[in-house]
Amino acid sequence: MDVKKEIIAIIADVSGFDIEEITLDSDLVKDLEVDSIKAIEIAVAIEKKFKVSVRDEDIPKITTTKQMIALTENYLTKKGAS
Repeated sequence: MDVKKEIIAIIADVSGFDIEEITLDSDLVKDLEVDSIKAIEIAVAIEKKFKVSVRDEDIPKITTTKQMIALTENYLTKKGAS
């Protein structure tokens, strides 16, 4: 499974932007108009897709696509180690 592609697809679905418009450096708030509600929608979609649990306190810390991918990969690594 390509985590990067899956995360970008989730962000595109929630934000309404095309996949081609989303880069690793896209700012979720400034570039993709993701507000706190949409950020939670993205987190829930990631939880369902990857069977991980995203901590509520991590959500506001994520500002770019790259950080969202890194966070998900970190959760997947921890999940694999347990």
